[in-house]
Amino acid sequence: MLNAGKNTIRAGGQAVIEGVMMRCGSTVATAVRRKNGDITTKVEKKVPWSKRNLFLGLPIIRGTLNLIEMLSVGISTLNWSADIAIQDELAEKGGAPQKKQKTWPAMVLGMLIGVGLFVLLPLLIAKLVGLEKDAFWFNLAAGGVRIVIFMAYLIGISFLSDVKRLFRYHGAEHKSIFAFENGDALTVENAQKYKTFHPRCGTSFLLIVAVVSIIFFAVADSIIAAILGFVPQVLARFGMHLLLWPLLAGVCYEVLKGSAWLYEKFSWAKIFTWPGLAMQRITTSEPSDDMVEVALVALKKSIECEGVEANEVKKSNNVSG
Repeated sequence: MLNAGKNTIRAGGQAVIEGVMMRCGSTVATAVRRKNGDITTKVEKKVPWSKRNLFLGLPIIRGTLNLIEMLSVGISTLNWSADIAIQDELAEKGGAPQKKQKTWPAMVLGMLIGVGLFVLLPLLIAKLVGLEKDAFWFNLAAGGVRIVIFMAYLIGISFLSDVKRLFRYHGAEHKSIFAFENGDALTVENAQKYKTFHPRCGTSFLLIVAVVSIIFFAVADSIIAAILGFVPQVLARFGMHLLLWPLLAGVCYEVLKGSAWLYEKFSWAKIFTWPGLAMQRITTSEPSDDMVEVALVALKKSIECEGVEANEVKKSNNVSG
């Protein structure tokens, strides 16, 4: 059960280059550490799409919209932090400030590579082993390949120095959120006592997607084959799977929320969140105090800008400005 001193207001976030983005309600706050040691912040008001009307807040629909919205917000804040890092590098070397670079071509290319690597390639491998006619075994094989590729990708990038720092800021984000959720004063000392693994992490969400997709697409393929009267070829199946991914994201969002709720309510439910928490041993690392300080600045900004709710939070958490 929740302790009396815990906060039920939810906050979430994301690590960015030399900083952290935090979101509480309709406020998105990002804080980054500059080369000179200062902390620069950016605060934006973004009312979640799922809060704009009753229909958009329905289960499944809210999950799909939340994924699209968070991708948009995440890319925007990541680009902002990257732009600051570039300007700091230029200033340190005595170069003149540059105009903000267009990053959408690289993002589009990255998305295409991701779709090919995590969606198309597993289907092709499942076809090569002769499982195309059986919906369940075909998707079980594709899902297994997808998980292996995902794990290999995470392990591979974890050796990069820049990614290592990003994963440390990811740990700082989780520690700060734990301190907030447990009603602690938002200080570096209080945040550092918590673990870097959080049950509502995006890493856990991606693992849930990989596992749930096996059953989800097995059922979808069976229904499609029954309607068409034949099993579609792998490229046609790839196209249909792409169209169904938003719906899958909505289902997985509900699974993640449910597993996080069970994790808080019942100790036995930790078994369901264990795989995602274990994977966070790759995507999070112990942060330094100055990293946690940056995460707390972003968190405080986000909760304070929520108005009346923020005043209640300040009282229970001793949040300073």
